[in-house]
This record gives sequence, structure tokens and C-alpha cells, in this order.
Amino acid sequence: MYRLGWLVIVPGLAFGAHGLAMHGDLKYGPNFSHFEYVNPNAPRGGTLRLAAIGTYDNLNPFILKGIPPVNAAWSFDSLAIQSQDEPFSEYGLVADNIEMPTDRSWVEYTLRREAKFHDGSPITTADVVWSFETLRTVGHPFYASYYSGISKVEIRGERSIRFYFSSTSNRESPLIVGQMPIFSKAYGEKHSFEKTTLEPLLSSGPYRIEAINPGRSITYRRVENYWGKDLPVNRGRYNFDVVHIDYYRDGSVALEALKAGEYDLRSENVAKNWAMAYDVPAVKNGFLKKEEIFNDEPDGMQAFFYNTRRSVFQNRLVREALAYAFDFEWTNKNLFHGAYTRTASFFANSDLAAKGLPGPAELAVLTPFRSKIPESVFTQEYHPPSTDGSGQIRDNLRQAISLLKQAGWAVKDQKMVHEATGKPLEFEILLVAPEFERVVLPFVRNLERLGINVKVRTVDPTQYQNRLNTFDYDMIVEHVSQSPSPGNEQRDYWGLKQASQEGSKNFAGVQDPVVDQLVDKVISSQDRETLVTNVHALDRVLLWGFYVIPHWYLNYYRVAYWDKFSRPTKTPRYSLGLETWWLDVEKEKSLENRRKAN
Repeated sequence: MYRLGWLVIVPGLAFGAHGLAMHGDLKYGPNFSHFEYVNPNAPRGGTLRLAAIGTYDNLNPFILKGIPPVNAAWSFDSLAIQSQDEPFSEYGLVADNIEMPTDRSWVEYTLRREAKFHDGSPITTADVVWSFETLRTVGHPFYASYYSGISKVEIRGERSIRFYFSSTSNRESPLIVGQMPIFSKAYGEKHSFEKTTLEPLLSSGPYRIEAINPGRSITYRRVENYWGKDLPVNRGRYNFDVVHIDYYRDGSVALEALKAGEYDLRSENVAKNWAMAYDVPAVKNGFLKKEEIFNDEPDGMQAFFYNTRRSVFQNRLVREALAYAFDFEWTNKNLFHGAYTRTASFFANSDLAAKGLPGPAELAVLTPFRSKIPESVFTQEYHPPSTDGSGQIRDNLRQAISLLKQAGWAVKDQKMVHEATGKPLEFEILLVAPEFERVVLPFVRNLERLGINVKVRTVDPTQYQNRLNTFDYDMIVEHVSQSPSPGNEQRDYWGLKQASQEGSKNFAGVQDPVVDQLVDKVISSQDRETLVTNVHALDRVLLWGFYVIPHWYLNYYRVAYWDKFSRPTKTPRYSLGLETWWLDVEKEKSLENRRKAN
């Protein structure tokens, strides 16, 4: 016998529980009343006004076409919900019991009798099957890959549904099922799921869409008779009656709107703004708060992503060389007021980031691939090129030229050309945020000193998303997020098959069988220690593949908000937890009085 979660398990037998943990025990027992990072007695009411950039043209966030609105997921329930203070644990939401054998060859979810859609119809096992089949066949291509390990679905009685898996090595499979959004079969059979729509889908979550104005705003209203509002997993969450989101054409306009009181809260992602743009009376008087909220959330990788589908970036030496033209230290000092830490891992700000040289456990994973991966994986700790921050990077540019020469390039008539073909080295950097041009242009100037012709093109969000979906770019600025427990989503990021699958997040076009095998090892990790080892190995191989030029990260959220909100004393480790905040009536009245007095 051994202990799993809060139960003593006899090997080989199935067990039922209120939740599932990826590795180790569940933090919360079967009779828990609420998560630790909420205030279970938080008052409900009021409006939260937010801002978004760009536009939206589709209210179905589960397909490839169109651009969905911000916070669309708040309208949809799933079988289980993930806690925000554990690496990867889920607790029943639509399901009140989760049964699974110790080999994880299947999982059975039993639905709550009270679970229902917004029109009052009950959520049934038929709805769950329809949701699974719909997502897998006509949903975003991501789902076909994500659910590929599910071999069979079986309805077992009035409220129970069992999912069988093709392999028992994928510990994440039962939890993946729990994440599935649930749709109404009756509604879906009368509507075309795969087409974009401005009609809200019938859903069952804590909010429903109340009003839309495409390109301008969207309004969500809390469902007063929401069936799950008193469940332990929801207590203290979703406290605002209304969440209204206005859309702005760019971040600069949105920032001015915040300072004018047009909306309530902004998560600031521009260091220059955080350092200088909030020097206004509202902040000095304490009306508009600036707060840095620390977190343990893995930051993943923000970077210049090479599209290795393009011939110009298929040579690893070329990708390594161009990284020497990006001067992070100068950028951080002159543009970001020294706010950032350089990213040197695809799993930054976590214990999943590879550091030092590979230890014995990592070597056991990596050595079988030694002839197929760079030797530097074994002999060097990865560090992106660095400078002294003065802006003088001649040594770096000389190193770049040396690498380009090894790759068959040379400078002729002040242009970098391929010696065999005479073709110039040139490419385009595609952007969606005009604010990023100030980061890109110094990089471009350094590339021009190497004789490389680079164009910068900034497009609107719709065009950018379409080009992203079809991999129609040379280089982009993107961010691949990570969770504390990496798993099946890594295929979408780095998988060989996903490199040609429109809509995938394999932005770099990684097509390496070794990476595929390392991803499989990550997914099949049977305990946390093995998972960390396998992720370290994957991290090293990706870093030394030079698929990106790393940027930077923070280990805290920068949040500016009008002083009329309160939040729990404990912040979740892996999230800002905005759904746990609430409108504080006394603060709101005080703010109104103070502003009138000024």
C-alpha cells in the first residue's frame, strides 16, 4: 500500500477522489472549504473596468479562425479546475468525483447533478462526449494533438463518463481531460461550431456575455444563479457583478485612458512606463496605486523567434551569429531603467531552468543523443551573448562575422552575401506592438553594421494573427509561456508535426527528432524529480539549437489600479489571481471624496 493524495491506495485498484495531482499529494483534502489564496467572505458586486489592445471578431475562442475577446474563458466550465498554488493539481468542478486506476490507463468523471448551462438545461455525459469530439475534429488544431492520447470514450451510467488512454506513460492525460471546456450538444447541433460567430455560445460558467461592440468593447455579467458559485473551488472567486473591457488601438492610448480614470486596472508590461509614465497627481495623491506583486510563475521565453522554415535561418551558425547583434545590457540600461533580468532558459524563473553543466541524471537522458546534438550541451552552460552596456559591441560583431564566415557568408561591397550564391542576407522582423520598435531598431542598426539588410514591419492585430497562424514571417517577437508542470503542450511548442500545423505555437519551426523524444520523456515523467531532470535536458537542447534570441523577464507583476479594490492577503504562487479581488465599497467612497477634494 502507499499514499496518493489523501487516500491510501492498493496498487492495481481504481480509486475515487475529489481531485488529481500530477505528482505527489493534493494540497487540499476532500472536505476543504476554499483555496488558501481567496477570501471566502469577499463581498460581491460592482464593476471591474479593464482594457485590451486591438480588436476581436469571434466569440468562440476554441477555433483557429478569428480573434476572440479577452477573458472569454470565464464563460465556460470544465470537468475540473486547476489550483493556482500547486504545480499541477485539479479539483472537481462539473465533476464531483474522479476515479482512476494507479496505472492511469483511464479516468472516470462523475458529473454533479446540479451542474447546468445558462439556459437551465443540465450538463450531461452526452454534452461531454460532444464537446470532446467537436474540439478534436473541428476545434483549434491544438486540441487534436492535445487529446491524441485518448483512445476511447465510454458513457457509464447516467452521470459517469470514462476516458481510456493509449498509453499509461502519460501521467498528464487524466488532468488534460479535466481541463476540457464543456458545450451544450443540443445548442451545438443547431449551430456551426467551426465558423466564427458574434453570437455567444451557450455556456455554463460564472459569467455570460451581456453586450458586445466589436472593436470597441465587450461586457461580461456574473450569472446570479450560477450553479457552481458555492462550490469550494469557486468560493471567494468571481466577485465582480460586471467585467467591462474597452479596446484601444495601442498601449500608449490605453495608458492615458487609465490615468484619466476611463478604466480601473492595468498590468504594465513596459518598463519605461512603469519608471516614468506614472509621475502624475493621481499617483502622488494615492488615488492610483502602483504595486509590484511577486510570483513564482515560470516566465517561459520571450524572444526574437527565428522562423527556421525560412532558408536564411536554417543554418544553426547563422542563428548563433545574429544573437551577437542584440545588446541586451544597453537596452536594459537605456530603455528599461535596469528593470529586467536576461532570460537564459525556456523555463525562466523556476526550478525547471537548466543551470551549470548536466549532472549524472541529466547525462543519463542526454548521452544516448550525443551524436545528434551539439557537444556544447555537455560541455558548456548556456549564456546568451552579453556586453558591457556601453553600446560599443565591436567584439560581439567580430564574433558574429566569424560565425557567419563558417556558415558560408562574407561581406562584399558592404553587404553580407552567401559566397556560393551571391544572395544577400536579409529578412523582415514582424511586429504587432508599435511600442516594441524602440527595442528592435537598435538591434537592426547593429545588424546593418554586419551588412545585413533588415526591414521592420508593424501590422494590425488581425493581420498579425493571420500571419502567425500560417507562419508567414521571418522573425517575430513572441512569448512562449510555461507552467510549473510542463507536459503535453510542449508538443505544440516544439513538435516536428506541429511545425507544419497551422495555428500551432511552434513559432520557430523546430523539426528535430531528438527534441520530439525529449518532449516524450517530459510527458512520461513519473515523478517530480524525473520531470525536472527531463525538462532540464530539453531546455539545454533547445537553447543550444539557437532557435531564439532571448529577451528578459520579471519575477513580479506590475499592476496599476485605482484605489477602490481589495484582494486576499495571500497571492497565489502561479497567478495574479484577479478573479479573487473585489470592489471595496468603503475604499470606493473614500476615493470619490478624495478626488472631489482635489
